[in-house]
Amino acid sequence: MRRVDEAVREVLGDAVTQDLKDPRVGFVTVTEVRTSPDLRQARVFVSVLGTPDEKTATLEGLASAHGILQARIARELRLKRTPTLEFALDDTAEKAAKLEALIEHVTEDDN
Repeated sequence: MRRVDEAVREVLGDAVTQDLKDPRVGFVTVTEVRTSPDLRQARVFVSVLGTPDEKTATLEGLASAHGILQARIARELRLKRTPTLEFALDDTAEKAAKLEALIEHVTEDDN
């Protein structure tokens, strides 16, 4: 399943940067894809730079372009089924930055 997830992630990453012309879609990185075992659904985690409003608009733009993205997956990967795409915001980088700031703050207090 990991190989399928990685292949879908690569195709979507290329498709988002090359195929989408929606002005709502900002600077997006496809960070992870998790497909269901039956390949009917795929949750696509994306990292988006910008304000919360820009992030929301980007998710809406990606959701409206799911047909284009699914067609690209079907064309390039030739899977038994083409999964339905669901986009979710990946806030791992933001959480890591907050955690790093907390650790730095604690270590400064100790010195």
